[in-house]
Amino acid sequence: MADGPSPTPARTYTATEPPAVDAVAVETRRPARSTGDRRRLLLLLSFLMLFVELALIRWTAANVLHLAYLTNFVLLASFLGIGLGFLRAAAARELLPLAPVALAVLVAFVLAFPVEVARLTGDDQLVGLFGLPAIPQVVVLPVIFLLTVAVMAAIGDGVARAFREFLPLDAYRLDVLGSIAGIAAFSALSFLQLPPVAWGLVAAGGFALLLGRRMGRWQRLALAGLVVLLGAQSLVPMLHWSPYYKVTARTPPDRQGSMDVKVNNIPHQTMHPVARLRELAPFYFYPYQHLGGTAPGEVLIVGAGTGNDVAVALSQRAGHVDAVEIDPILYRLGRDHHPDRPYQDRRVRARIHDGRAFLQQTRKRYDLILFALPDSLTLVSGQSSLRLENYLFTVEAMRAARAHLAPGGTFAMYNYYEPSLLDRYAGTLAAVYGQPPCVETGEVLGARRQAVLTIGDAGGVRDCVYRWRPRPVEPATDDHPFPYLEGRHIPGFYLVCLGLILAASLVTVRLAAGRLRRMAGYLDLWFMGAAFLLLETKNVVQFALLFGTTWFVNATVFAGILLSVLAAVELARRVRLPSPLGLYGALLLALLAAWAVPQASLLALPPPARFAAATVIAFTPIFLANLVFAQRFRQVGSSTVAFAANLLGAMVGGVLEYLALLNGYRFLLVLVAALYGLAFLSGRAHLAAARPRLLGTSR
Repeated sequence: MADGPSPTPARTYTATEPPAVDAVAVETRRPARSTGDRRRLLLLLSFLMLFVELALIRWTAANVLHLAYLTNFVLLASFLGIGLGFLRAAAARELLPLAPVALAVLVAFVLAFPVEVARLTGDDQLVGLFGLPAIPQVVVLPVIFLLTVAVMAAIGDGVARAFREFLPLDAYRLDVLGSIAGIAAFSALSFLQLPPVAWGLVAAGGFALLLGRRMGRWQRLALAGLVVLLGAQSLVPMLHWSPYYKVTARTPPDRQGSMDVKVNNIPHQTMHPVARLRELAPFYFYPYQHLGGTAPGEVLIVGAGTGNDVAVALSQRAGHVDAVEIDPILYRLGRDHHPDRPYQDRRVRARIHDGRAFLQQTRKRYDLILFALPDSLTLVSGQSSLRLENYLFTVEAMRAARAHLAPGGTFAMYNYYEPSLLDRYAGTLAAVYGQPPCVETGEVLGARRQAVLTIGDAGGVRDCVYRWRPRPVEPATDDHPFPYLEGRHIPGFYLVCLGLILAASLVTVRLAAGRLRRMAGYLDLWFMGAAFLLLETKNVVQFALLFGTTWFVNATVFAGILLSVLAAVELARRVRLPSPLGLYGALLLALLAAWAVPQASLLALPPPARFAAATVIAFTPIFLANLVFAQRFRQVGSSTVAFAANLLGAMVGGVLEYLALLNGYRFLLVLVAALYGLAFLSGRAHLAAARPRLLGTSR
C-alpha cells in the first residue's frame, strides 16, 4: 500500500459550492472576519492538512515495521478522516481544537510501541521498545488507523468550516494554493534532511496560529509534548533522517572497521573493510572471477550504499567506478566512515541518483555492471505499491543494462533471494541475453539464500561451474513491475487489510456523520474521486519510470498535479466552458491517448522531449477532469457533503489501485475511463440542469 518525502498523493481536489444562504448562515454564527483574514485562515488550514498527512505517512512507516510496505494504510485513514471532517462541518461543536491532542497521542503511541526487526532468523524476530516483545500487528495497525482518522477528521473539520465561507471556486483555489505550499514545505525539509522535530515544529506552529486565544491547557500541553517527543527522538545520535529512511548507524565503526546499518527499523547493510569481506562475504568477489584475470576498466555499481562494493572494485584494480546510490545518508556514512575510504579515491565518481534513471541518461559503456544488493525498504509514495528499486528489475531494465555493456563486458547482480525470486531474475537474464546466467550460491538466511547471477554481453560466462536451469517464472515488466510478487494476484494479507478498512469506514461514517443517504445525490462525485485517485497513481508510477523513483520526482509530480488543478479552476472562473458532454468526451479522448502511447516510446526520447511528452500525456486528463469537477460542483446544494463524497470515493480509488497487481498499471487507465463513465451516467440529471447556465465567471 508507499514512503518518501512526498509520499502521498495530491488529494483528489474538486471544486465545491454551497448555496448562497449557506455562506450567509456561517457569517451569522461566527465573529465577523475580513475577507483577507478568511483567506489566510483557509490557506493555513489547507497547508496544515496536507503537511500533517505527508508527515504521518513518512514518520509512522519509519517507526513501525508493519507500515514499511503499507503506507497506503495511513493514506486511506487520512482520506477517511478528512471526509468525516467535511461531513460534520455543520455540527455545532468544532473539532479542530482536538487535533493537537489526537496528534500528540498518536506520536506517543508510535514511540512507545515501535516495531523493529531484532534478527533475521529464529524466534522473536520482532521487538518493541527496549527490546521488549512487539505488540501484535492486529493491535498496532487498528490503533494507528483510528488515531490517524481522528487527527485528520479534526483538521478536516476546520478546513470544511472555513471552506463554507467562500464561493466554491474561490474556496477551491485557496485550498489548492495552501496544499501546494504544504508539499513545498515538506519537500524543503526533506531536501535539508531535517529530523522529525522540524516537522513537529511546523505542525505545532500551524496549530498555534490557527487556535490563537482558543488554545487551552490541553492544547498547550499536547503541542509541547509533541515537540518534546519528536525532539527527543531527533537528538538520538545514531539516527539520521534521509529523504527515504530513518537510518540507524552507530558511528564511528567498531575496532574492526565494521558498522551495522538499519533503515526503518530493519537491518539493511553492514560496512566492512575489504579484508573482512573476503572472509565474511566472499560473494562480493565472485563477478571478478569471470573476467578472465583482466582488471575492469569501467565499472558501474548500482546500489553502492556505504561503499563495500566500491572498495572491492578498487581492490580488483578497476580503472574507474561510477557509484550510483539513491540515498544521500547511506552514501555519506560510507564516505565519512568506511575504513578503506573508497569514495575518496580519485577513480570513483559518486552519483546520488536512481539506478534505472542513470542507465537511461548515461551514454557510457562499461566493462562490468553490478546491481549490488539494491533492495530498498520503502515505497515510492503513499499511493503506489512500487518500491524504489522495482523498475530496476524489469526485463526492459535488464535490456538497458545490456545496451551499456562494452564489447566483452559482464553483468552481475547479487543479493539474498527467495527461490522464486532467484528463478525470476535468472529467467529475466536468460530472456535478455539468450543464454542462462551463471549461478553461484552461498549462505542461507531464513527463507533466502545468497546468490550471484553473472552473464556476459554475448551470453557467455568464463569459468562458470553451474548455469541456471530454466523454470517458468514470468519476468517483471515496466507495466507490471512487481518482481517480489509470485504470479499475478493480490496477496491475502492485502485483501484482508483492505476489506477491514472498507468495513470500518462504512461503520465510522455512519456513526460519526449520520445516514449515508446524505451523499446519495453525489454519487457521480464519488465515482470522480475514485477515478482521480487512480489517475494520480498512474502518473506517479509513470514519472518514476521515466525520470527515476527519487523523492524529487515524486514531489514534482504532486506539485504538477496541483498546478494542473489550479489552472483548471482559474479557467473555470473566467471563461464559459463547453457543454458537460463535450468535456467528458474530451476527457475520454485524453485517456485513450494516454493508454495508446507505449511507455517504451517515451523512454527512447531525449530527456527534454521525454519530459514534454510525459507532461502533456499525464496532465491533460487531470486538467480536463477538474474542468468536469468545477462544472458539476457549481450546482451542489451542500459543498461539504459533496466534497466528503468525493474524498470517500478517492479512498475507494486507493483500494482499487491494487488491481494493478493483477493487470499492470496501464490497466488503471481503463478503470479510470470506466469510473468517469459511471460518473457521467449517475450525474446525468445534474448535467441536464447545468445546460441552461453553463459556467461563466465566478459569482
